[in-house]
Amino acid sequence: MQAHEISLTKYLWFPINREGWPFVALFGVVALLLGQAWAPLGWLGFVLTCWCAWFFRDPDRVTPVRDGLVISPADGVVQMIGMTAPPPELEMGDEPRMRVSVFMSVFSVHINRVPVDGKVVKTAYQPGKFLDASLDKASADNERMSVRMTRADGRDVAFVQIAGLVARRIKCDLKDDQEVKAGQRFGLIRFGSRVDVYFPAGVQPMVSLGQTTLAGETVLADLNSMEPARLGEVR
Repeated sequence: MQAHEISLTKYLWFPINREGWPFVALFGVVALLLGQAWAPLGWLGFVLTCWCAWFFRDPDRVTPVRDGLVISPADGVVQMIGMTAPPPELEMGDEPRMRVSVFMSVFSVHINRVPVDGKVVKTAYQPGKFLDASLDKASADNERMSVRMTRADGRDVAFVQIAGLVARRIKCDLKDDQEVKAGQRFGLIRFGSRVDVYFPAGVQPMVSLGQTTLAGETVLADLNSMEPARLGEVR
């Protein structure tokens, strides 16, 4: 098989997360009913069913495993980088920490992955609004699921799933006192949203605004590095 054939197969076949199958089935049934009413509507329903399956795709990822790396929990675009206090429900204090926000569009893979090795010490769900996830105030006003983890060296890393304008469902499988590994799948958000990651004090990001990330693969930061924050430019 030629290299281009392998690449084509990769995009034509993809695993679907089990959370997506009920939606794919629902879209498929609606497509059949529309097709019975009028054939062009049936084709439109077929296209939407394919999109639904594509939305819930769950590809494998190759996660860097060196100690100290903070891996992106989401596919998307780095939308915000800056100092801000973690959500109060995580009880991490009011001291601002470096935060990187990754925005997921409806075309992104929406399976979320754990950013670091460690132990889940606190999870907290907060109901809220469904503002545009690209807005900074969405961190405080929108529905969210917050997770605080402690690494083996005692340093804390937090991450927050934030519902967006279209999203109406956050799923997080993590439990308090659970031991997890970086890159491990832990949940998803339907259908377009954001994930914020809060670093320990003094840690600088290794990504730039506008950079595209892959969940489970892109390195957001290195907790063992003294490298200053990276700049980026469109080329």
